Amino acid sequence: MQHFQKETEKTAPDEDLAIAILVWLSNEPDMLNRFCALSGVEAGQLRALTEDPGFERAMIGFIAGHEPTLMAFCNDNGIAPETISRAWQKLEYGEGSGR
Repeated sequence: MQHFQKETEKTAPDEDLAIAILVWLSNEPDMLNRFCALSGVEAGQLRALTEDPGFERAMIGFIAGHEPTLMAFCNDNGIAPETISRAWQKLEYGEGSGR
């Protein structure tokens, strides 16, 4: 698929992953309710959350912190669990923590 974004408009991989998680959650009412309950974010605030500096950490941390949720997301999206783990480690410990 061809992308028509300007170079400066491209998103970072962690942001793309966080958006994919948010889209997935929006189609999984039970998981969305769980995320809202654990994070204190109301469903109506989710769009605004994407502008928050902690957006990637909130989304990726939610998925990484619960193995059944991690596996469901990865299975539904064709993403290796290791991708989530690496993204979480990078967010939690910084760039130099990856292998």
